[in-house]
Amino acid sequence: MTEYVVTRWYRAPELLLCCDNYGTSIDVWSVGCIFAELLGRKPIFPGTECLNQLKLIVNVLGTMSEADLEFIDNPKARRYIKSLPYTPGVPLASMYPHAHPLAIDLLQKMLIFDPTKRISVTEALEHPYMSPLYDPSANPPAQVPIDLDIDENISSEMIREMMWEEMLHYHPEVVTAISMS
Repeated sequence: MTEYVVTRWYRAPELLLCCDNYGTSIDVWSVGCIFAELLGRKPIFPGTECLNQLKLIVNVLGTMSEADLEFIDNPKARRYIKSLPYTPGVPLASMYPHAHPLAIDLLQKMLIFDPTKRISVTEALEHPYMSPLYDPSANPPAQVPIDLDIDENISSEMIREMMWEEMLHYHPEVVTAISMS
């Protein structure tokens, strides 16, 4: 119900840098941050505000090459990233010494600064660390983009009513259970 729905700690660099074009790779970044949190039992990038968040990311991933900054379409944001002091980064294996090497490999592919070089959702599911849990026939990717066609001015009460109606469509037995109580 608000435009501000992405928690900063899990926000992809392209969102922090106010880039105009972004896609599903923002979700891969967020899942990577959650995965890191599961591995280390604490958030990987607990920024206090946007610029601090970017500094934390660069401190872990290391200073970006010129090629890694090409996706940044905001000149001011690009200048800011270039102004940060050089850092070699921190190897994720040293941050998570007890993690399985395949888990580290997957995490490294999810937390790539440049979204065009980040692993895709399907590639992540097919990664050797995840592949034993992934059945593409049970969870095929959508063939067309999903259009939710939601009116942004809809009230929260109306959304609750629509969700209730949808639930009753798939579980009509709930009405019987409620009327019997």
